[in-house]
Amino acid sequence: CSKNSGDAGRTLFITGGSRGIGKAIALKAARDGANIIIAAKTAVPHPKLPGTIYSAAEEVEAAGGKALACIVDIRDEQQIGEAVQKAVDKFGGIDILVNNASAISLTGTLETPMKKVDLMLGINLRGTYLTSKMVLPHLLKGHNPHILNLSPPLNLNPVWFKNHTGNHSNRPLSIPSYTCAVLTRAIQTAAMDMLGGDGIGKQCRTTDIIADAAYAILSRSKDYTGHFLVDEDVLKEQGVQNFDQYAVQPGHPLLPDFFLDDAPETLVKKMEEHGATPAFKPPPPSSGPIESTFDAIRGVINEDVVKTTQGIYQFDLSGDHKGVWFLDLKSGAGSAGPGQPVKADVIMAMDSSDFSKMFAGELKPTMAFMSGKLRIKGDMTLALKLEKLMTRMSKAKL
Repeated sequence: CSKNSGDAGRTLFITGGSRGIGKAIALKAARDGANIIIAAKTAVPHPKLPGTIYSAAEEVEAAGGKALACIVDIRDEQQIGEAVQKAVDKFGGIDILVNNASAISLTGTLETPMKKVDLMLGINLRGTYLTSKMVLPHLLKGHNPHILNLSPPLNLNPVWFKNHTGNHSNRPLSIPSYTCAVLTRAIQTAAMDMLGGDGIGKQCRTTDIIADAAYAILSRSKDYTGHFLVDEDVLKEQGVQNFDQYAVQPGHPLLPDFFLDDAPETLVKKMEEHGATPAFKPPPPSSGPIESTFDAIRGVINEDVVKTTQGIYQFDLSGDHKGVWFLDLKSGAGSAGPGQPVKADVIMAMDSSDFSKMFAGELKPTMAFMSGKLRIKGDMTLALKLEKLMTRMSKAKL
């Protein structure tokens, strides 16, 4: 993408380029006069996420590049095809594809609704492959084509794979030639804020480190292909020694690498030491009778129950089967299982034997509360709504 190497005016097709890492790469290339196709879904401002394809395009042109904003959901073959054709019509071809659009969920199997699984497979796997397939004929006409896939480290070490199988349905998988994959560490993005909770930003690096690593890779010849790379390693090879320039808060301890070094439990501990609230806290080992109760709960919750309840419950159980469990009746078709939710509306503390009795219809929550067997913190209205679910389960003789 460098003018110094005679590559000014090259055309980059960047998926998910309206914000975060994708936009950072776009702006880095734009400063050398590159043409950028911002291919993303956000055409109107999102209530929680910054930027649209149009605001990103304006920033690209302000940085010195030329931009084309295209509404693209990479699960939609027609939208990809139309965007590719517009790019070719406007700029005469495509030199580089950056597969940046992605979806992530670090929840366990039982806690991950199929809607989320379909989203990850549709974007990370099928969408990446489909976009590559449709752009490839135009890349083959260029003199130095590249496909760059952005991905979490593809680590099949059981310590990570066992807890995040769904998220490892990620790229790159059997993508054509000219492909390098740059594997990202903890970078401050909207997704990172969502996963890490409060206090996460100051432990991260900025998107500039990915943009600089991508720039270094894409400046190499097309023979440089088939590599799995980590941003910091790429830049060290380029002679970069001062990585404090990429820190959101220079001097602050950085978050450990996701999927690279520490076990999930160690990572969670380090995050909590720095004030962050990890959304992917590994669940404690399941307990027989409590797990059986939650099996029954999962059998009766559905979208209608979620719609009428709209609450997330945390159960702090003591006694013979102590542990922390959750019941999400706020999103999707609902979910339940071991572990602590990101943010509970109601926290119920009780003996594990009383918990089983309540869901079996043998002990009313109101009576348990009045007798001191149940301690409730949070929204009392939601606590009363839960009693309806317990009644439903007892009638089903669960």
